[in-house]
Amino acid sequence: MPRERLSVVVTRRLPEPVERRLDELFDVTLRTDDAPMTREELVAAVKAADVLVPTVTDVIDAGLLAQAGEQLRLIANYGAGVDHVDVATARQRGILVSNTPGVLTDDTADMTMALILAVTRRIPEGLAVMQKGEWQGWAPTALLGGRIAGRRLGILGMGRIGQAVARRAQAFGMQIHYHNRRKLHPEIEAQYGATYWESLDQMVARMDVISINCPSTPSTFHLLNARRMKLLKPQAVIVNTSRGEVIDESALVRALQNGDIAGAGLDVFRRDPESEARLRELDNVVLLPHMGSATVEGRIEMGEKVIINIKTYEDGHRPPDQVVPSML
Repeated sequence: MPRERLSVVVTRRLPEPVERRLDELFDVTLRTDDAPMTREELVAAVKAADVLVPTVTDVIDAGLLAQAGEQLRLIANYGAGVDHVDVATARQRGILVSNTPGVLTDDTADMTMALILAVTRRIPEGLAVMQKGEWQGWAPTALLGGRIAGRRLGILGMGRIGQAVARRAQAFGMQIHYHNRRKLHPEIEAQYGATYWESLDQMVARMDVISINCPSTPSTFHLLNARRMKLLKPQAVIVNTSRGEVIDESALVRALQNGDIAGAGLDVFRRDPESEARLRELDNVVLLPHMGSATVEGRIEMGEKVIINIKTYEDGHRPPDQVVPSML
């Protein structure tokens, strides 16, 4: 008799080629609209599925996992970050967790550079003038920004994405500095001409641009807090394409309002409506709706990794992208 296919529940709409392949391989339940699942829908999903395919918009916490059926054995996350999944509790319950690392490195690094340029060259302000039909012609002092060549870039988190940012920034003539849990191998530092700072405080005080590229963990929560923002130079710019929790958004709003720093480019947020509203009021901020991974190629590659993780598990092997608590 043919083996019964795994029951897979997907919590969000995915690119059509990914959904089609999932349907070919598994007994899959796909999302018919692109709204996040409610808590009740997530409970029903974990009670019924062998494999759950969540995204960053789904909170997979201990309370939800406590209601999972005995058959749930794999959470194949569609995305690299797993701070929305209680990996330790899942492991205790015998549920494997996998993610999709590596495929979004270039996309996120591209968006980081786009934000650096957008803030320093005041691109959204120029766009707004044109769209409103208010441009009166070229003027020597209109919308003056600053060149990025020669500026010091401080990268918080020199992993795959941080190094991809460094590679791009180096081509723009920026000076590369970084703070990391561990110092990189000298050969890698030499590749980017990168300077390591053991002290984050000392690094941020000397940088022109801060790029946040570290994961969200308990140790990185509000890593860029009010005290550290006071160390920044008045002309400094902050760019975040990682996770909103790494920045104290309330402190960032105050620093921007007071002119303590020159600007910020944000693709991620803590989803605090009050701080988001205040950020939208500021001219020296570029806000994007979490677009760092929003390329057709990247989203399809994420789906391919999800499928490989599920299929490898189905074949009786450890998923190649399994996440364990020690990795976080």
